[in-house]
Amino acid sequence: MLQALGGPVPPNTDHAVSVSLPTWRANVGYEEGEEWVVGKMQCGYPRFFIHPSVQKLALELVRRVGDSESETATLFPTLKTARICHSFIVSKVSPEEAKAVRIVTFVPSHQTEKGSNTITSSLVAVIHKKEFASIAKQVWQHSGNGISSRRGEFCYRALQDGFLVEEKKSEATEVLSQRPCKGPRRYQSKESASGVSRGSSASTPTPIESTAGTNGVDDGRDYAQFIEERFGRNLSIALAEQAKLAVRRRIAGVLTADVELPEALEAASTEGRVSGISEQDVYLYPAGMSAIFNSHQTLLAARGPLKSICFGFPYTDTLKILQKWGPGCQFYGHGSSEDLDDLEARLKNGERFLGLFTEAPGNPLLKTPDLVRIRQLADKYDFAVVVDETISNFLNINVLRYADIVVSSLTKIFSGDSNVMGGSAVLNPQGSYHQLLKDTLNREYEDLYWAEDAVFLERNSRDFISRIDKINANAEGITAMLKESPLVKEVYYPKYSPTRPNYDKLRTPNGGYGGLFSVTFHSTEQSIAFYDTLEVFKGPSLGTNFTLCSPYVVLAHYLELDWVKTYNVDPDLVRISVGLEELPDLRRRFQRALEAVEKVKDA
Repeated sequence: MLQALGGPVPPNTDHAVSVSLPTWRANVGYEEGEEWVVGKMQCGYPRFFIHPSVQKLALELVRRVGDSESETATLFPTLKTARICHSFIVSKVSPEEAKAVRIVTFVPSHQTEKGSNTITSSLVAVIHKKEFASIAKQVWQHSGNGISSRRGEFCYRALQDGFLVEEKKSEATEVLSQRPCKGPRRYQSKESASGVSRGSSASTPTPIESTAGTNGVDDGRDYAQFIEERFGRNLSIALAEQAKLAVRRRIAGVLTADVELPEALEAASTEGRVSGISEQDVYLYPAGMSAIFNSHQTLLAARGPLKSICFGFPYTDTLKILQKWGPGCQFYGHGSSEDLDDLEARLKNGERFLGLFTEAPGNPLLKTPDLVRIRQLADKYDFAVVVDETISNFLNINVLRYADIVVSSLTKIFSGDSNVMGGSAVLNPQGSYHQLLKDTLNREYEDLYWAEDAVFLERNSRDFISRIDKINANAEGITAMLKESPLVKEVYYPKYSPTRPNYDKLRTPNGGYGGLFSVTFHSTEQSIAFYDTLEVFKGPSLGTNFTLCSPYVVLAHYLELDWVKTYNVDPDLVRISVGLEELPDLRRRFQRALEAVEKVKDA
């Protein structure tokens, strides 16, 4: 199963969120920027690799409003998200260079105004010198707020057909003088940043084919015709708000049946993750990292500029967010009881913090923090707790009772198909910060989630409960097999972790240990042999319906390998996300990879 270098994972998927890096050498070549790798990249993880449809749109925008020779554009769905990028670039360049960094807003043309039941999208471009691209890319990667590939396709065609136009400078000046909003005033009552019109009732969707538009483009097409040609009759974008509602109910834990969308919307709510929770406590974002970034922004807006805590060795961008935005971060990379002792001593001495950000379990060592003690400290010393539950998900563990906000990447197991991005933040209705956070989000929250992405996510997630059960069983079977092999140095999995007691306190009655584990060997050469031989898809991401493998530390921390060693993270670690294949077949594949390790050992 050696897929071609640079191809989408899964294959033949236009909006795939992973890319094939089939050998260890290819991963290193990618990190080194070697042309034999990057020149073949058809796609990549969307926060790290800008999708071709978005690149194409950016080129066209710069051709229209900038200097194609010297400038490029970074694209966002709203003015507020673009301002974050603009401010970040300006803070990193000279005052003279900053003058050329500007925001250009594109809005639906007057031809779309009467099509109040159809999809529209605003688009905001941060135009900057090409040499500032690496600075802007940090915002794209860390915030997760950039436009999705599907939105990019839509906006490109709308731009070409005259349905998306540059906002007049007088209007842009008016918007910039206001608090962040969802576009020009004349559109605010009709559409959200997600691109779904608010002209129709959420309970009475209007099919695309029945919506009316206004003539005006050169070829005589109206906007409704444009929409139908873009999406066809089989994908009713008018149902996007209903799709989002169903997704939010699933995340709240009040919708667990695998049912079609109409039945999902009619189903009576039952008790969710904790008492009192409903879909009103669930907020959707375009990526899991966007949920983390915006949760941090929400806490800053609610509580003021206080330092944060990052507890445990985290996914790389979480730490970067806390370090680059706000007053800074106290990092406890081991996530140990000794770290909690140190934190408690600081708190007793009067230090105060905005919130503690942690993962349960962590990535890639699968260690679980002591959330019981963390919650006790938070209650006593008044800081918020934000827990990322992506790796195990809420069917396996219940962390909401110990958190104020639970964030998750819906791109992963919730979707499973690896063809759409998404993220969520859930408020604990019993938490002491609940009302403060609700009030803040009522002012600050923007629905950035693109309508078409929401439809795909809803469809993908209908059977996630049954998928998780099988993935749990497969992962336990493979990790048990690897634990028995003398060729394996260490298996990192919640079931075998020294922090298993912390995990077991969080487990739901039928919960398992998740589908993600990491493995190390006794030499770099053995890790390479295992990775190169293992007959599964190779690439970034996790939680896919198919088994996916990556040399995670090489990809996530290539420029800081010595630093990660100080937190007992092996640079040669191989991370595996187990899928839905039949367990005997998976065992055979892993056995062949171990045989390759054996040959290296004997050489």
